This record gives sequence, C-alpha cells and structure tokens, in this order.
Amino acid sequence: MTDIAKLAGVSQSTVSLVINHMSGAKVSKVTRETVLRIARELGYPVERHAHPAAAQTRNLIVYLTDELTTSPHAMQTIDGAKEAAWEQDCLVAVFATRGDPELEAAVFARMLDHPALLGVIYSTIFTRAVTVPAALDATPTVLLNCHTRDRGRASVVPSELLGGYTATMHLIENGHSRIGFINGEHWIEAAAERLKGYRQALSTADIPFDPVLVRAGDWQVAAGYEHALSLLDLPQRPTALFCANDLMAIGALDAARERKLSVPRDLSVIGYDDQDIARYTHPPLTTVLLPNYEMGRWAADSLIAQCRANPSSKAIIKMECPLVARDSVAPPRL
Repeated sequence: MTDIAKLAGVSQSTVSLVINHMSGAKVSKVTRETVLRIARELGYPVERHAHPAAAQTRNLIVYLTDELTTSPHAMQTIDGAKEAAWEQDCLVAVFATRGDPELEAAVFARMLDHPALLGVIYSTIFTRAVTVPAALDATPTVLLNCHTRDRGRASVVPSELLGGYTATMHLIENGHSRIGFINGEHWIEAAAERLKGYRQALSTADIPFDPVLVRAGDWQVAAGYEHALSLLDLPQRPTALFCANDLMAIGALDAARERKLSVPRDLSVIGYDDQDIARYTHPPLTTVLLPNYEMGRWAADSLIAQCRANPSSKAIIKMECPLVARDSVAPPRL
C-alpha cells in the first residue's frame, strides 16, 4: 500500500479506504480509479474485497504473539497473515500474551476447541528458538519468526546471516574496506546472525576482521549516535558504517553531522529493517528489508495448505532479506 500511495500521489490511508471499499469515504472518482489501476498494475489483489468469503467448516486462524507494541514488525507480519488468509476465505484472530504462560493457557482453553479453528500461527517479536506449548501438540501450528531446536514444526524466519552479508558486501562493492558495525545485543539471535554475515562478507573480500570496529548497541537511536561517534573518533576512522537496524543508523547519521561529515560523500551509512522512516532521512537511507509482511503471508499460506492439502508438511523457511538501495552509500573519497 505504501508503493501504491507513492505512485498515486495520495496518502496510505486513502489507499486503504479505496482498496477496502470503505463506505462513506470522501474519495473522488478519479482518485479511486487511479488507486485501483495502480494497485492492479502492481499485482495487489484488490478484487478479493468485493466478494464475501465462502462458508467454511474450519476457517479461523488463531495468531498468537508475545508482543504487539514494541516495534512495527509485529503488525507487518499480522497484516501479511490476514491478507493471505482472507484470500483463502479464512479469518485471523490475534492474541498478544507478552509471554505470560497463564494468559497463553487462557487463550488455548477458549480457542483450541472452537468449532471453526483451522490452526495456530505462533509468533515471537525476537527471532529465537522456542518450546511449543504442549497444548498445541494436537493442533496444526506454524511458527513465525521463531523455530524449535529439533525443527519439528513448520516455521519461517528471516535469513539474518544473508542480510548481514548483503549489507556488508554492498559497502565492499562500493570500495569500502574499513567498515564499522553497530550491532544489537549479542544474546539476540538476529544480532549474532547479522554479525556472522558481516564477518563472512569481510572474509569473502579478504578483508581482515577488526574487533575495534564492532560495537554492541541496543537498537535505539541514542546507541547508534554514541557508538558512531566513538567509531568516527578512532585514529583511523571507518569510511562506512553498517548499523543493525534503521533506528541506530539514524543515530549514526546524526553523529556524522556532528562531526561535520557529509553522507555519503565522507561517510557511507547502511541500516537494516527498511522501516518507513528510512525513506525520509537526509539522505534517504540504504537498508536491508526485514520481510515481515512476506513471512506473515507465508505462515498463513503454509498453515492453510498444511490443513487442507498436505497435513505432513513441516517446511523450514529462511526468507531472503534483500537490499533496498537509496542515497546513503557511495564510494569512499580518495
């Protein structure tokens, strides 16, 4: 919807009103037709909203997540799951438990015997190994952004190692060899995998790993700012910074301004996640897309297929994190 809004020259709210056929929306006929035309050209399935869902004996998906409010990622995965489910005449009911076992058990007690229940999407805000609750042993379940250590359940997670590799290689291909890395907390799986990707890219290019260039942040703007300042104050400063999320990259952009460095002429900066704000920094931020929406779609599609077509499916998917090139990366000044 963001892409449609940009091409149509309208707000994302207007796009939502049009493609969801909201009654009473004050949108002109010309704008409505423009939005629908662009949506069709981009392959957005707008026609599905015009037809009522066919009756299904089991068409309810319970989506269980530990967090909804700490970041936009959870809502993006939910949107993907809801869209994919609706296209197959299913509805998604979302429950946020904050990891509380009692609340989780209460949801199971009320929902697992629901006559319309198709299955469960079990999701976490941080990518990690989980122990699936025993209450789900007899219920079709797909894991989203998490996995079991024995790989016994179908699951989808982002390919964080490849994402870290892609970001670092993009800087290397632009001529950088002294690349600072501002990571998240080391105990978070995504941070550990992105560091592995960073190191693999350096190794591929025969660039020695220098631990002096690595910092452990906390995913917040302030951490990006403080760690970027410390890296830029090194006797031999890096010519590029890879930040493990967009918020820390925004802090790094601020640090560069404070040190009177122009981005990307004097310093290249790359982020991770592709949050909406990355389009509106100065300059717009090159980043790596965290495929939340696509993972949500895959989880719903996989669960429905598992229940209706292939009950034995236990696919394990690592979804690609592609580069989104904008204006914050350039070759280093000679």
